[in-house]
Amino acid sequence: MEAQTNAARRAGRITRLLAGFYTVDTEDGESVSCRARGKFRLDGTSPLVGDRVLISMNPDGSGYVTEVLPRRNFFLRPAVANVDCLVLMAAAVNPITDPFLIDRVAVIAESRGVGVVVVINKCSLDRGDELFEIYSSTGYPVLRTDALTGEGVAELRGLLSGKTAAFTGNSGVGKSSLLNAMSPGLSQQVGEVSERLGRGRHTTRHVQLFSLGGGTFIADTPGFSTFDLKQIEPVKAENLQYLFPEFAPHLGQCRFDDCAHISEPDCAVLEAVRTGAINPTRHASYTKLHAICSEFKDWERKG
Repeated sequence: MEAQTNAARRAGRITRLLAGFYTVDTEDGESVSCRARGKFRLDGTSPLVGDRVLISMNPDGSGYVTEVLPRRNFFLRPAVANVDCLVLMAAAVNPITDPFLIDRVAVIAESRGVGVVVVINKCSLDRGDELFEIYSSTGYPVLRTDALTGEGVAELRGLLSGKTAAFTGNSGVGKSSLLNAMSPGLSQQVGEVSERLGRGRHTTRHVQLFSLGGGTFIADTPGFSTFDLKQIEPVKAENLQYLFPEFAPHLGQCRFDDCAHISEPDCAVLEAVRTGAINPTRHASYTKLHAICSEFKDWERKG
C-alpha cells in the first residue's frame, strides 16, 4: 500500500505562496494549487517557495503538499529555499538604503554558503558612489542598475544565468521594476515611494518564483519596511569574522588568538580598517552585529 501511495504522489517545486495556498509546478509541466498537510504545523516546519516537494492530488484537480524534499539551504527572511544567491538591492535615493541592512542579510547568506550579489539600483537618479565604494572591497559582485534606462540589466541577467536567485531589499528600492526590465512579460506591479516617509509601499506582498528561461529563476520578495532583527536568524558572534569575506586575508595575524577585532591591540583587522583595506562602514556593521549576536544564547543561534 505504501509503494502505491508513493507512486501516486507527484514531484514539483513550490513557486508561490499566497493566503495559505501553494502553487506547485510539477515535473510534467502542470501548476497545481495545494494546501499543506497539518503535520507541518505539528513539527514546526513550513514549506517555502523554492522547496522541492511531493504532492498528492484531490479529485477536483487541487492537491496537498505531503513532503518537503531535502533542502540545500533556506532563509526565514526572505522566506525562500534552495537558492544559489541572494541579490541584495540598495539605492542611494529615496528610499536610501542603510548599509547595515545589506550587511545583516549578507552575513546570513554567507552562513548558509549562498552567494551574494549587491545591486545599486535607480542609478539614473543617483549613482550611489558611496555604496559602490563600500561593497567593491568586499569581493562581492557589485552592479549599478536602472530599470528606466536599462543600465546593468543585461549584465545582471548574465550573472544570474542558470541560477535560482532571490531579490531582497528595503521597500521601494525597485525589485519588481528591475525584474520587469529583465523579463518584460512578467508585468510585476510596482509602487511609489513616499517622499515624506522615505520608504516604499509593499507592492510585492508574497514570495513568488519566476522563470526567466534557460534555467534561470528569480524570487521576488516583499521588501523590508522596518529592519526587524528578530525576524532574521542570529549567528554565533565568534563566527562573524568568517562571514565578512574581506576579513579573510587578515585573520590569524592578530596578537591574540581569540581577537574579536573590536578594540584589541595589534589587531590585523583593525589595522586593515586603518589603512583602507577594509571599509570602515563594513567594520562598523561587524561591531554592531557582534554586540547583537553576543546577546543570544547558544540554543537561539542557527550558525
